[in-house]
Amino acid sequence: MKAAIQAIEFYLPESIETAEQLAAQFPDWQVAKIAASTGVAQRHIAAPDQCASDLAVEAAKKLFASGVCTPEQIDFILFCTETADYLLPPTACLLQHRLGIPTTAGALDFNLGSSGFVYGLALAQGLIELQGRRNVLLLTADTYSKLIHPADKSVRTIFGDGAAATLISATETDAQMGPFVFGTDGRGAHNLMVPAGGMRTPLNATTAIESTDGSGNIRTPANLFMDGGEIFAFTLGAVPKMLKQIYEASGKSKDDIDLFVFHQPNQSMLETLRKQARIAPERFYIYLRDCGNTVSATIPIALKAAQLDGTLKPGAQVLLAGFGVGYSWAATVLRWNTNFMTH
Repeated sequence: MKAAIQAIEFYLPESIETAEQLAAQFPDWQVAKIAASTGVAQRHIAAPDQCASDLAVEAAKKLFASGVCTPEQIDFILFCTETADYLLPPTACLLQHRLGIPTTAGALDFNLGSSGFVYGLALAQGLIELQGRRNVLLLTADTYSKLIHPADKSVRTIFGDGAAATLISATETDAQMGPFVFGTDGRGAHNLMVPAGGMRTPLNATTAIESTDGSGNIRTPANLFMDGGEIFAFTLGAVPKMLKQIYEASGKSKDDIDLFVFHQPNQSMLETLRKQARIAPERFYIYLRDCGNTVSATIPIALKAAQLDGTLKPGAQVLLAGFGVGYSWAATVLRWNTNFMTH
């Protein structure tokens, strides 16, 4: 038995913030110009009382409603988020109860961002092919909007909230998952970080003090900070090397890949990567105009969108690549399951 993706569903919060709304609120931001560069026209924003787990529950309910499986058939939950409900307990345990998944199922949180979906696929593959599990529910959800200062245009125009539910199952089809390549460089951790709120720097009166950077962005140590230039430089250095590694590990070349689905940070970065890797536009999928950068959920959301619009066809060879916070990166090659649900 081999592990394969059987179904993907995603959920985006009801509240929408458009580039036009931001332009009206901050006329000096030139949001229209930023939107043209980022490729993001609107983002979905979680309600004040809506957490990452709530988004994950909605995505999972859509998956179960599609008929691909029932909660009773899930025997392991993997939950990837950087915006957990609590410091403890693990949110995956709460999700098990809320979704009615059997108490015999395992449940695990892992804190990872843009490479998290690919890491989750690798974990699911190990559980299925080495531990004999039948159905692994991989949930990826983040609510970065809760970390962003409303006057920080460097990140507010990019990140949106969202969740995806991916079912990975044991199968005898010709689907393929793997090999995987991974990478980590913690030297760049400070370039994408929420400095305060953990055990290293607990929240206090000082962490609530606002400061303004040279570009006029306002934030506190408890808000998300991103050095866009450094993140861009890291990506342009790490991704080409990762692609070379996955080609070598899989025994495939660029020409063997039918569709490339990368983490979706912004339009400018994706187009730069595509041109750098000499990938034809029709084989390079971009899906962020209506949802923005949803962090751990960007790849599964894009996969589902590509499957629905006919870009991703049964039997296709698909290369997935995630990269970002940590620094962390991961890639894999899939042969798309011919029995993939089309709901």
